[in-house]
Amino acid sequence: MATSPLQPPLTIHKFRTTIQFFPSFSSTHFPRSVFDAKVLAVRTKVACRPGTIKAFAAVRSAETGVVHRRENGSRTSQSFEKSGTLLDDLAEPLDAGSGFERDLQGLFDEVKRMIASGKENDAVDLLQANFQAVKVQMEDGAKGIEEVATLDIIALGYMALGDLKAVALILEKMNEVAGSLRDDENLLGSVVMHMGSMYSALGKFEKSVLMYQRAVGILEGIYGKDSTFLVTPLLGMAKALGCIGRATKATRTYQHAVAILESSRGVESEDLVVPLLALGNLLIKEGKANDAEYQFTRVVSIYTKLYGENDGRVGIALSSLAHVKCAKGDVEEAIYAYRKALQIMKDSNYVALDDSVMERMRIDLAELLHVVGRGDEGRQLLEECLLITEEQKGKDHPSFVNHLVNLATSYSRSKNYAEAERLLRAALGIMTRTLGPDDQSISFPMLHLAVALYNLKRDEEAEQLAVDVIRIREKAFGEDSLPVGEALDCLVSIRARLGKQDGDLVALLKRVLRIQEEGFGYESEEVMVTLKKILFYLDKLGRKDEKFGLQKRLSVLKERYKHMIQY
Repeated sequence: MATSPLQPPLTIHKFRTTIQFFPSFSSTHFPRSVFDAKVLAVRTKVACRPGTIKAFAAVRSAETGVVHRRENGSRTSQSFEKSGTLLDDLAEPLDAGSGFERDLQGLFDEVKRMIASGKENDAVDLLQANFQAVKVQMEDGAKGIEEVATLDIIALGYMALGDLKAVALILEKMNEVAGSLRDDENLLGSVVMHMGSMYSALGKFEKSVLMYQRAVGILEGIYGKDSTFLVTPLLGMAKALGCIGRATKATRTYQHAVAILESSRGVESEDLVVPLLALGNLLIKEGKANDAEYQFTRVVSIYTKLYGENDGRVGIALSSLAHVKCAKGDVEEAIYAYRKALQIMKDSNYVALDDSVMERMRIDLAELLHVVGRGDEGRQLLEECLLITEEQKGKDHPSFVNHLVNLATSYSRSKNYAEAERLLRAALGIMTRTLGPDDQSISFPMLHLAVALYNLKRDEEAEQLAVDVIRIREKAFGEDSLPVGEALDCLVSIRARLGKQDGDLVALLKRVLRIQEEGFGYESEEVMVTLKKILFYLDKLGRKDEKFGLQKRLSVLKERYKHMIQY
């Protein structure tokens, strides 16, 4: 929710409410590409078709940019959690001749084939049949490593389908068995590691940490404390720890993984890139920009020595380094790093011009340039994004609308509200045609248009748009949601200039205050700003009896924030 009414941020998708700008275009399924097929050696009878079971899944631990070759020689990037496959990470002894292993191999191969060919319902039927078979075995008293390993495979299959509800139910069954097994059971380390990964996907990070801790203990007992087989569960555990606010332990865990890799593969090994990036991102989040800079600098150095200074991987690493320099306040160095990164990416043809990595880099640099008052340079980058997207993806693509809105916001900041209005109406036209007039994502450019019209002194039009935004958001997010509060805040400013009753404005502001208190906390800066507005109108109305408590509260908050630097 904006603390200064009617001044939208540069990128509309950066609201503190973290609402996705184009949810209707985004899949809610777990990304299927994160699974690599490898086989677990288990021995039991499985009631299913011959050749229909597969144990698979690499545990993914730290987000990074993974790049795949296109047919034209360029690459396309995909952000996901990277690690080696099960064989690479665990090297558990596998019995290639095991009948059950072949069944495991067959099941997931079949599930993958069905998903790839669009037969997801058939894949679900197959997984359900196998789950029922294991359930019957467990009801008959069979609760060993074979059962939990089979459930593990089935759960991973549902992960590939994006059915997290089914995954949660299967994990409950797995816990019944895994909790009673000894740590020296064959394959238990890989099973509990998979459980840690799945719990993370479900957002159950405390349970994820417990699973990863057990996996680390099991693998340490088998391979020793300095084995590279520990790296995957360590990275998974570190990420989960970071998600629950245990940053100190997460940092130590990342450092442990880095130390293992340095000792076994050398200080310039490419395998260090993933943990170094993850550690750097965590340190930025914790406000330790200097420590983070060291991690990203190492990544740049590793890629430069391996591939040369003009390789696209160096460009991606430089963009991360630019981010941390920005966090440190080294603005000119950050701008230089971003520009160099973009030039390397373009010259090397490492990824396509319309790739999401390139797009994100342009937008980040554009935003930084606007912040430091170089809006014309920033706007050139936004126009470049718009033109590339139009050429490569067309005018109906979600990215095209995003760029229209970002460019409109840039023009608003330079007070060219007429051009902002033109771009926003174009964006709304596309969205109305593709999504319908009441889709919640339309409310975001609609609110920006209300701001532009307000600044063009077309208050009646602005008011109607703000009212429409509130109606759409109340239906989509709830009457007390942050997106509704944001729109109400803008409506107050519009109606104030229209000369509406001060008492009505106070009522709206009190509603905004309640929403902010719930969403941001009673001592947030947003609350402080809204308190000032309420007190202003109460003073105009002469309602002194209501002012005392609010004035005292505001004084406390002002004292709290008076030494804070506004960025």
